[in-house]
Amino acid sequence: MNKIRIYIADDHAILRDGLKLILSQNEKFEVIGEADNGKTALEEIEKLKPDIALLDISMPVMTGLEAARQIRKYNPQIKIVMLSRHDNDAYVQQALQNDINGFILKDYAGSELLKGIMEVMSGNVFLSPRLIKSLTCRLLPVKDQNTDYEKDILSDREKQVLKLICEGKQNEETAAILRISYKTVQVHRQNIMKKLGLHNITDLLKYGIKNGLIEI
Repeated sequence: MNKIRIYIADDHAILRDGLKLILSQNEKFEVIGEADNGKTALEEIEKLKPDIALLDISMPVMTGLEAARQIRKYNPQIKIVMLSRHDNDAYVQQALQNDINGFILKDYAGSELLKGIMEVMSGNVFLSPRLIKSLTCRLLPVKDQNTDYEKDILSDREKQVLKLICEGKQNEETAAILRISYKTVQVHRQNIMKKLGLHNITDLLKYGIKNGLIEI
C-alpha cells in the first residue's frame, strides 16, 4: 500500500521534530520534506507534490496562509492542514475560505494529528474540536426564528449528524453514537452540505445555530 506523503513547514525545529515523531507512530505516513519558512515550503511542495502539507500559520518570509493560497493555484489536489497555537477565529475563517482541509491547534497535535490527517485524506474537513466549539459560541448572536420549511430541508438523521458535527465529533465518533457505518456518516455529511448549498464548517455552524438545530 502506498504511504501518505507528508510535508511539514514550521519555523520551530523542535515542533517539526515533534510532529515527525508523532507521524512515525503510523507506518502509513512518510515525511518527505520540511522547511522553516513559507517561501521554501512553497517551492519544495511544488517540486515534491506531497499528498498533504502541514503548514504553520505564522512563519517568516511567507505565512502559511499565503503559501496555502499559492499551492491551491497550481495544485488543488494537495491536502492542506494549518497548524497554530492560537484559536483565532479570523485565522480559521480565512483558512476555510481558501479551501483549507484542516486546522489543528498545536497544543492538541499529539491527540489530533493522526486522526486529522486520516479525516482529511478521506475527503472531510477536520477542525480541532476546541475550534468548532469556539466558532459555535461566537456565532450565537445570529440565531433567530426561521420557517418550518427551512428546518425540514434536512431529514431527522441528517439533523442528528449536523448536531454532532457542530459538537466537534468526527465521523468515527458520529458513527458509533448513532450506530451507523462510517460510510453512511460520510454520505449524510455530503448530503447536508449539498442540500444547504454550504462549503465549509463555518457556514454549517451558522446554519445549525440560525435554524435551532444545535443546542448550546
